Amino acid sequence: MSSPVAVYRDIYTEDQFKKLYGASEETKGSEKLRERVLKSCGCNKDACVKALKERIPILNWLPRYKLKKWLLGDAVAGFTVGIVHIPQGMAFALLTSVAPIYGLYTSFFPVLLYVLFGTGRHVSTGTFAVVSLMTGSVVERMIPRPVDLNSTSPEAAEIEAQKIGVAAAVAFLSGIIMVCMFALQLGFLSTYLSEPIVKAFTSAAAFHVTISQLQNMLGLRLPRYTGPFTIFKTLASVFEALPLTNMAELVISMACLSVLIPVKEINTRFRHKLRTPIPVEILMVIIATGIAYACSLDSVYEIQIVGHIPAGFPSPRLPALETLPSVAGDTLAITFVGYAVSVSLAMIYADKHGYTIHPNQELLAHGISNTVSSLFSCFPSSATLATTNILESAGGATQLSGLFTSLVVLVVLLLVGPLFYFLPKAVLACINVTSLRQMFLQFQDLPELWRISKIDFMVWVVTWLSVVILNVDLGLAVGVVFSMMTVICRTQRAGCSVLGRASNTEIYRSIKKNSKCYEIPGVKILAYNGPIYYGNRSFFREAMTNLLGLTPERIRRREKILKALEKKESLSIPTVESGVANASFSSENELFKSDIVDGEVQAVLIDCSSVIFIDVAGARLFIQMCIECQKAGVRIYLAMCNESVLKILTNSGLMDHMNPQHLFVTVHDAVVYIQQLKENSSEKTATIWV
Repeated sequence: MSSPVAVYRDIYTEDQFKKLYGASEETKGSEKLRERVLKSCGCNKDACVKALKERIPILNWLPRYKLKKWLLGDAVAGFTVGIVHIPQGMAFALLTSVAPIYGLYTSFFPVLLYVLFGTGRHVSTGTFAVVSLMTGSVVERMIPRPVDLNSTSPEAAEIEAQKIGVAAAVAFLSGIIMVCMFALQLGFLSTYLSEPIVKAFTSAAAFHVTISQLQNMLGLRLPRYTGPFTIFKTLASVFEALPLTNMAELVISMACLSVLIPVKEINTRFRHKLRTPIPVEILMVIIATGIAYACSLDSVYEIQIVGHIPAGFPSPRLPALETLPSVAGDTLAITFVGYAVSVSLAMIYADKHGYTIHPNQELLAHGISNTVSSLFSCFPSSATLATTNILESAGGATQLSGLFTSLVVLVVLLLVGPLFYFLPKAVLACINVTSLRQMFLQFQDLPELWRISKIDFMVWVVTWLSVVILNVDLGLAVGVVFSMMTVICRTQRAGCSVLGRASNTEIYRSIKKNSKCYEIPGVKILAYNGPIYYGNRSFFREAMTNLLGLTPERIRRREKILKALEKKESLSIPTVESGVANASFSSENELFKSDIVDGEVQAVLIDCSSVIFIDVAGARLFIQMCIECQKAGVRIYLAMCNESVLKILTNSGLMDHMNPQHLFVTVHDAVVYIQQLKENSSEKTATIWV
């Protein structure tokens, strides 16, 4: 057992503590503020270089790049991710309801731009299933594709151009929103998408992706549904069309799944032993394309194939800007989802490898990536779960790995792309489904979440059900609102507890949870564990009234007694001067001695350490309760108020109804002062023994 420690010092009120240890005068503070403003607004060479490096991080980390240590890992990881990007880019283009070539474009331009502006060393950007699915819903709502349309007709080409125009417009607006958020320093907004929301949302979105790919896996030509109850509409449509299943495409799908699932499981289980993951997706694409070409599966069995993939780069052009007003609401949801996932991934790997990322700079990086890429027929991009994991596992160390990823995609765009003409769409659908493994496995977190926090568990379940039943965007909105409501409810129903003192210590804890902590006779020490604002002021008042027993009858009775005694003698209020209690106990003490029943509350001490903020409505209620306590003959003391709370209370007029000497630095200071008053001590120095 540790030896006891005795602490000797004076009692400190807030005023005394500020005089002895407080900040400098306001004039000096204003001078410092003026100096900081002038310094920040100053323009010199060093400041410009620093600002340029902050906005273009590659200028900061590239000169310090360690070739021998990092180059091999970045090259291997970059090439590996590039190989994965090719099939996934084409597959996720199907989710976006555009041609596969646009998935390759989206796997090239955003990756290259993130190398220049991003701060996440292990982040792989490009096509992401959830973002692609949400974008595809917008595209289908704006440009629905006729089921019986011939893919080689001029009308089909026109519809395809309109679709990528809408998808690029979503990317353009998403980028503009992110850049505006960066300008306003709103990177913190991503925190409103909590971890349970993000995990539940992505897990439920994986179900949407899987259901949406059933028609491609079965060779059915069905319309793509949007809006609420999409999953149920799609399932009903698939079951109704089951007799029309193309058996050749069903066999292709079963064969692909039987290879993709086991190999991906091997990659996951032995990722620490494998230098690079087995590139099963690209191997499957190559093999399936060769078999489809050799056997003429498109003409013999009428399977759906990718078709023409042009070689080279697209010419820059503006997206369909006229559609921006119609897609603004959906784009806002896509922006928040993409940014939240990107920042979450970046932070996870930054914490793992011991470096920091800058959320606001990430806004700029993804904003520029989406805005510029939209001019080259790209749909919205973000960081991706699967490829980021592969990048880190394969030894990637810096953003330079993105350059090697872009080189792989560039080779495909310039040379190899047209060779994928006969690639069956069923193969891409299978790649889509098997890429969601991590999202489905997030169900494993539920037992632990239930054990840690029942409220977070409910947020997870409500978000998941909302996304599955309603739709991706509506479900996300429901999840965010429900999560914020749980926070509001917790602040509204914050607990108010009675504190007792642990014997021979200065420690005060709840008497309900600590049986050996005892109340100070005649003193009620209360702790309110939450803010006091317009939303919970009634709960605060109710809790205080119940604990103090401040009934209207008692207030009226005590008020009459006080008025009667005022006629007999004038009351003097004791003060604390330099830590010394006034020697005369005053007639106030005699009042409590003569009229207070033993065990009745004479003083109330409120521990404000957990009151993180208070608004005008809360401050007025505080003052009202202070007046009522005075009418009932109960003195009010405050302890451990933070500066913002104390400032609002003071500006609201609390000091007109309360002695400034009743504001104490700690609970124990206040208790010792109150006990000295009760004992009518003549000592000039208050001693605190702990």
